[in-house]
Amino acid sequence: MMEPEIDYRAVFQALPGAMALLTPQLVYADVNEEFLRTLGRTRGQVIGRYLPDDYAHMPNDPGAAIVRNIQASMHQVAESGEPDTMELQRYDIEDPDRPGVRGERYWSMINVPVFDSDGRMALLMHRLEEVTELIRAREVALSLQEAMLPAPRPVGRHPAAVRYRPAIDALNVCGDWYDLVDLPGDRIAAAVGDVVGHGLPAAQVMGQLRSALSAASRAAGGPARTLEVLGLYARSVDGAENTTAVNTFIDWDTHTITYSSAGHPPPALLQIDGTVEFLDQATDPPLGARPEHGPRPQATVPFTDGAMLALYTDGLIERRREDIGTGLARLADSLTRHQATDSETLADALLSDLLLPGGVTDDTALVIVRL
Repeated sequence: MMEPEIDYRAVFQALPGAMALLTPQLVYADVNEEFLRTLGRTRGQVIGRYLPDDYAHMPNDPGAAIVRNIQASMHQVAESGEPDTMELQRYDIEDPDRPGVRGERYWSMINVPVFDSDGRMALLMHRLEEVTELIRAREVALSLQEAMLPAPRPVGRHPAAVRYRPAIDALNVCGDWYDLVDLPGDRIAAAVGDVVGHGLPAAQVMGQLRSALSAASRAAGGPARTLEVLGLYARSVDGAENTTAVNTFIDWDTHTITYSSAGHPPPALLQIDGTVEFLDQATDPPLGARPEHGPRPQATVPFTDGAMLALYTDGLIERRREDIGTGLARLADSLTRHQATDSETLADALLSDLLLPGGVTDDTALVIVRL
């Protein structure tokens, strides 16, 4: 069977994204119709033009700064032979419906090398996509998360620190949450959870589940039963399936931690001698993941005064193409090195040690309780 002859120029012109091809010398060789529509230009205004000439007559215009950023990225691609995803670029433009009023616009840009049959770089492909609506949705999701997460405060008479760090990527704002609940007697419940999904829907589901877990912790009598109740509730909430969560009941009268996990990374108990124990003996599948509802396991461990308990979501420890055991070892090492600090200082130290310098690619929630 003969392979069909493909008109790649026609394919390039029909691509729904704004695409441009430039020579390694940064001269426009071709652009598709969406690129022209996005920039409001004609082919005659673009083809054969030297990229740095864009806005050369207006060096102080915000567009000139974006062109300089594109130029730097393309030089990097030309030197490395590797694609480069640029940081989001902001450009304020005049609202066509309101003359004189400028509004924020955000652009995602990727530059990719194109090689010829001999393996030499022939062209640089530039993809441009407006993501303003995604940025606005991210801001709404972050505002919703902030409104629904409890403010940092003392729990009973025991100091606790909480932290939440959103993902840097507009698409990766997720549904991580934490909760601290006063219980009768000298007890508290501490929990963290992570909703599958991104954006505003995940934030909405997070708010529902956090509230349900907080209420169940006050009435269910233990962490396992609390997660059972939450699992039943999750079955009725669209988007709540496969949410992970871990719940701990800390009792200072008996000096014990009772815990149960629904597919979540294990809490870390930092003992006063510097050793770290991961509480992983009561783990079950995530919420709503089993075909039928059933009881969940729980386990109890002792603690001594002065120990620290850390609950966290996977953004703190997980890295792409890395085994989770490596992340857990990194967490244990950081806990041990900072064991002499208070809960607030320890929380900041963990984030400093474990989160990537360029910002996190997944949300991170963290709770530290001094025992």
